[in-house]
Amino acid sequence: MSSGKVVLGVLAGAAAGAILGILFAPEKGTETRKLITQKGEEYADGLKEKFNGLMDDLSKKMDGMHAKVNKMADDAQSSVEEMKTSSN
Repeated sequence: MSSGKVVLGVLAGAAAGAILGILFAPEKGTETRKLITQKGEEYADGLKEKFNGLMDDLSKKMDGMHAKVNKMADDAQSSVEEMKTSSN
């Protein structure tokens, strides 16, 4: 299982637990709705941060792979040029 799925599962479970806790708390409906909205916004912000972190990591990995592919292509081209030169 990927770490992204684990993080998402943990955050979803925490959000569900917080919402259930608020719903069963003995407060007015308006207060409960405010708390649900606040907690939802907090969890949404947390998810956005995690998602952005995962996307940054993915971007860095892709940049590294791109550099490796370019180096391999350059090495292959150099080898072909050497073979052309040595065969003449």
